[in-house]
Amino acid sequence: MCRFFTFIGLLSFFINMQTVAAQSTTTGSFLHGGLTREYRLYVPASYNPSNPAPLVLNLHGYGSINWQQELYGDFRAIADTAGFVIVHPNGTMDITGSLFWNVGFAPSDIDDIGFLTALMDTISAHYNIDQQRIYSTGMSNGGFMSYLMACQSDRIAAIASVTGTMTDPTYNECQPSRPVPVMEIHGTADDVVPYNGQLNFKPIPQVLDYWVSFNNCTPDPEVNNVPDSNPGDGATAEHFLYTGGDNGATVEHYKINNGGHTWPGAIFDIGVTCKDFSASQEIWRFFRQYSLTTKTENINVVPVSIFPNPSSDLVTIKCNNLLPVDIRMLDLQGNLLLESTFESQYILNTSAYPEGIYFLEFNVDGVKSVEKLVKI
Repeated sequence: MCRFFTFIGLLSFFINMQTVAAQSTTTGSFLHGGLTREYRLYVPASYNPSNPAPLVLNLHGYGSINWQQELYGDFRAIADTAGFVIVHPNGTMDITGSLFWNVGFAPSDIDDIGFLTALMDTISAHYNIDQQRIYSTGMSNGGFMSYLMACQSDRIAAIASVTGTMTDPTYNECQPSRPVPVMEIHGTADDVVPYNGQLNFKPIPQVLDYWVSFNNCTPDPEVNNVPDSNPGDGATAEHFLYTGGDNGATVEHYKINNGGHTWPGAIFDIGVTCKDFSASQEIWRFFRQYSLTTKTENINVVPVSIFPNPSSDLVTIKCNNLLPVDIRMLDLQGNLLLESTFESQYILNTSAYPEGIYFLEFNVDGVKSVEKLVKI
């Protein structure tokens, strides 16, 4: 369900990036169901064994592989500042030689729920993982698998799917043990997993309706247009927010008008890719609100993306909000370094500041949030 990256230039880029990231990434494998199952684990430098860290499962698409998903749907810079651990597992090979997750595309006896559960246990045996804050996301087939985890696993606090949906078997047999916060990011021009469904792929509106109903959310969403900060990308986006669910569970949907089978905000394009927001940033903003049983943060946070972070000079700050944003930058001692107001996008030049950690405070009509910025 995710086109395999065959471009030579991109392959060279992947190899170079693997080398850069190798110091923070380990690979592992273990036997499960008679098969050797593999994974890549990213542990940020900010990880502290004395503090339980959230864990994010980031699942590749059909025909892809874990290191490609690590780079394409990239959370590593976010993890560096937010302090969560990321695992990129591999699926198994089908009869065509393509890696896949067993979500009911075709008859298979592969137990991917069991594998991912064993993977959580394996990582938890070596790292201090917060068992209340384990999340699953993925591209395409990885999004399908995240929905299956929401339906069948009692270990996942929230899920997010990018270009995925639910198969008929997943949908018909779904029996979650509790309300599950769900985010779906999907393009209306997706020709691999069509927005309005096909064969045994459920239409996105039907999937949203299922989770809105199951979580007991208010059926009428709050709808906002995402600022079209990159008009040349060929796509625009709308944000749908369904609130009022049991235990604070919400359902969120980014509808990418004219968007293809792509990850918004990715560093390269494999089709019409929305550049108006970062899917990775929004997924973590969504995840960080939830533990297994409670809402851990207020939904009313300022939805900002900061890239690159860490940075040595220019930082682009984008806010998916229609109101003016007040921004303040402070050092570790609390000294105010700058204060300004912007709409949609702000370019911050950090070249004059010494290396270290800074805090960016955002205020939108009384709603406040703080993000960490690392200057290198």
